[in-house]
Amino acid sequence: MIRCFIFVLLFFLTSCSKDFHNQYEKDFDSPLLTQNEKLRLSGDYNALVRLNKIYYEKANKLGYNEGKALCYMNLANVDISLENYPRAQVLFNKADKILQNSKSNAHRAKFCADYGFFQFVLKRRDQAFQYNRLGLEYIKGVPKSPFQNDILFKIYSTRADYFYWKKEYFPAIEYFRMAGKLDSTGRIDCAIGDVYLYGLKEMDSARIYLSRIAEKSNREGRVDGVALNANTVLGEYYMINHQYPEAEKYFNKALEINDKTKFIFAQYTKYIYTDLKSLYEQMGNKEKALFYLQAYTHEKNKSDTALFKAINNDVEKFISDIEKDSRDHRKRILLFCSAAVVLLFLLGIYVWNISTRLKQKKKLLRDEAEKLKNQIHDTSQEKVIELAKKNDPSFLQIFKKAYPGFIEKVLEINPDLENADLVFCAMLKLHFTSKEIAGYTFVQPRSVQQKKYRLRKKLNIPTETDIYQFFDNFT
Repeated sequence: MIRCFIFVLLFFLTSCSKDFHNQYEKDFDSPLLTQNEKLRLSGDYNALVRLNKIYYEKANKLGYNEGKALCYMNLANVDISLENYPRAQVLFNKADKILQNSKSNAHRAKFCADYGFFQFVLKRRDQAFQYNRLGLEYIKGVPKSPFQNDILFKIYSTRADYFYWKKEYFPAIEYFRMAGKLDSTGRIDCAIGDVYLYGLKEMDSARIYLSRIAEKSNREGRVDGVALNANTVLGEYYMINHQYPEAEKYFNKALEINDKTKFIFAQYTKYIYTDLKSLYEQMGNKEKALFYLQAYTHEKNKSDTALFKAINNDVEKFISDIEKDSRDHRKRILLFCSAAVVLLFLLGIYVWNISTRLKQKKKLLRDEAEKLKNQIHDTSQEKVIELAKKNDPSFLQIFKKAYPGFIEKVLEINPDLENADLVFCAMLKLHFTSKEIAGYTFVQPRSVQQKKYRLRKKLNIPTETDIYQFFDNFT
């Protein structure tokens, strides 16, 4: 379906006039997208569904098919935020079917921008870039307007994400800044701050961007996705720089915002609880670390099933209602039965996947909780850390006792690793930073970075995988 859509889009791109003007843009498209984005950032899922249902019915009465497609894309984008990918694909397919017969380059550009972002989230990066490039071609001939700005913002920000993923940080910042000129919410400040923090490691620049939007949002009392993201990443900045009281303050602020927006930004719960767990582990407060690990487990067990059930019911009702109003009785019954079979099949697969993932997460969390409990009364880890800091020759031998099986697993991947490589793996397992390792082993930080690079090759660690997370996955 999607592949056919690309060929249709390419045909219309060369055959249709670039001066096509959407007569409904001012009264329909722009108001819908403005209200939809405000509700999405605020986390008001129920109001967002109602808004799109009202506009869908309005588009149906006007015979405005592109308006119907916009409603489907709006709901698909919310499902992406909720990691409800099968549902998002169903909604995008509906928009795709409508737009195959559209002469509006603006709406085809909107589809390419949104669907390209969806492919990026699914880690289909090259396919995402193709849609992004196609969307940019479509939008070139579209007159400037708030609707065009919304599309360009999505194209530029997704392209920036693509370059960020490729570790091409300066092109990423350039596209983020281009997107920032089209948006006043401050979310681009968060994105640029993230690049400086995790990509370029330029802490001063990261602090400027992150604190600017976080403090502004907090002064204004904003409770939305932008404030949530800004406070979370700023907390991570302070945690990386060992300014633990400040990190704790911003994480707690993010936790407060998350409680009011999680109906759309539900995935943020795991980020904040994980950050707080890491913070208290670094502070040596294992009781609090265990508390937030258990809080995360409890929250996920309590909310996942109910949340996705409510969301799926709402969207199913939305689809059912609008299709009931647009078809005669015979076609309506046939469509409903066909859609029900497909939706039930997809829902079954989705529920099975969710159930499987939850079981896996529960096991991992139980194991980690038990590990933290043991560490509360166990001083062996502290002894290992002290030996590492002193570059003591007995460090590796004591480490093997404190983390049984770890070195064996590393050697299973590459039996030819030297003793120095194993010591380096052990230090990464203990989450020592490059600067700390350099200080303890009396080498330059650049040498540590080079050693990380060589170790990735020896152990076949993908570039997109965080090396600390890679070793954390070892028991």
